[in-house]
Amino acid sequence: MKYIGRFLVFWYHFIVGDDWRIAVAVVFGLSLVGYFVHVVHIQAWWLLPALVVTMLSFSLLQAARQK
Repeated sequence: MKYIGRFLVFWYHFIVGDDWRIAVAVVFGLSLVGYFVHVVHIQAWWLLPALVVTMLSFSLLQAARQK
């Protein structure tokens, strides 16, 4: 059982990392793109790069405020 717990902790730290908000934004962005592509039939590939730029800016702004 100890190995399973370590495995799950590894994946948590690998996916979430230092900022849980970025992990949530990635899941939200992938879900939104999947919705647009499969339900609305709109090519929404451009949403992910826009999300990355937005979240990177947000994360850098947060880090600059903390110092």
